[in-house]
Amino acid sequence: MKAAAQTMRANPAFDTEKAIQELGTGEALISFLDAKGSPSVVEHAMVIAPCSRMGPVTEDERNGLINHSPVYGKYEDEVDRESAYEMLQKGFQASTEQQNNPPAKGKEVAVDDGILGGLKDILFGTTGPRGGKKDGVVQTMAKSAARQVTNQIVRGMLGSLLGGRRR
Repeated sequence: MKAAAQTMRANPAFDTEKAIQELGTGEALISFLDAKGSPSVVEHAMVIAPCSRMGPVTEDERNGLINHSPVYGKYEDEVDRESAYEMLQKGFQASTEQQNNPPAKGKEVAVDDGILGGLKDILFGTTGPRGGKKDGVVQTMAKSAARQVTNQIVRGMLGSLLGGRRR
């Protein structure tokens, strides 16, 4: 009690340590900060008790609150949607089953990862897993040529308008 009383700014009207010991139900010692941020003197105050009921609501009150809720009609039915974890597990199981059960000898599997597929990716570019595009050699060369032609045209036009370069 003494330590708590010493942390508060003393009020000359009463002894803070004695007031802490004599506090009853609904009473408190309070202190506020002034505009500069320093604490004001401690004051004795009465605390208003909450006006709520201590205990559960009745079944009729509960139903009335639910029926008049703005989300009534939206969340009554329980829905157990498939989680992302379950989707990933299902995909993982399917891929392991596919690895464990190779296709029959009579069936051909279309694979685009051979030498020609790699060459196609190098020449014409690829699309990444998140949708980003990486230009191939053909696109890079076309962009470079277009950039050079555009620069030459702009330089020629500006040179003729501004009188060319003087050395």
